[in-house]
Amino acid sequence: MAGRFRPGTSRATVHGGAAHPTPAIPRQAAAAASTAAPRTRRWAPPWPLDLGLVLGPLRRGPADPTFRTTPDGSVWRASRTPAGPGTLRVATRAGSVEAEAWGPGAEWLLDGLPDLLGAADAPEAFIPRHRLVATAQHRRPGLRLLRTGLVLESLIPSILEQKITTDEAYRAWRLLVRTYGEPAPGPDTGMHVMPDPRAWALVPSWEWHRAGVDHKRASTILRAVKVARRLEEAAAMAPEQAMARLELIPGIGPWTSAEVIQRSNGAADAVTVGDLHLPRIVGYALAGERDTDDAAMLELLSPYEGQRHRAARLIMLAGRTPPRREPKMRRVDIAQW
Repeated sequence: MAGRFRPGTSRATVHGGAAHPTPAIPRQAAAAASTAAPRTRRWAPPWPLDLGLVLGPLRRGPADPTFRTTPDGSVWRASRTPAGPGTLRVATRAGSVEAEAWGPGAEWLLDGLPDLLGAADAPEAFIPRHRLVATAQHRRPGLRLLRTGLVLESLIPSILEQKITTDEAYRAWRLLVRTYGEPAPGPDTGMHVMPDPRAWALVPSWEWHRAGVDHKRASTILRAVKVARRLEEAAAMAPEQAMARLELIPGIGPWTSAEVIQRSNGAADAVTVGDLHLPRIVGYALAGERDTDDAAMLELLSPYEGQRHRAARLIMLAGRTPPRREPKMRRVDIAQW
């Protein structure tokens, strides 16, 4: 959890009705567009918006084949929606958000644009109880909690991230999506849409091994895709119910379910427990204690009940982390076994 919620402020920042202008998509990308014209939408958020902060948690590593940022400040996503695969490009210009979408899922993606960018979030309900948290909130006015409405696209990479380094998990996600997914609709960006449930179910055992995914995590993914439709229903549930449904799948516990509904449901209180780094970071930032466990972390975050995930994100963004005194988790490449 720790490293994925620390993106810097994007140059594409909307503040009320004013914006830092961003140039258009590079011409070479536009020239490579498919013959089908994109669907478009323009939306003006009535509050500050930082695309990098809001959408950053969806990126699974610098080479994520489903997520891309371009020098003009645009953010691109390739998603598998209920209506089919789709590609979404989001940029800010003249005080508003401009979006383009391609593929069968284009209309679904555009309909969900406000929620994706935090329209369903309620940051005004958050009251800082620590100076560090208040300072982080003041410095990041464009932070809002996104809501994708899609469960599986966050669930599968979260399962891949269980009990291993993020670099190993990012590599596995990248290899599997590029091999078994499909090219994203629209411009030829090199992006891919993740595989559908049937394609995940047909991944051979040796390909999981080649991607560095052990039997336990592969089996959890296979169990999840068998009931993909029921899991996707969790995106419309209250966070507690959504987590309970996900945790019915053997191999999915509180860490994984929290990581998912933070993204799919925009759950402001879904604090990640069972994380290797987060308790120590929270403990060090709020109490100067570097050996904090989950129970102590939850006690420190108790003043933020109902908004604990937001508080944790702000603490991460504050950058006050304990000095490292242990070696990083050793990388183990099972593909070499």
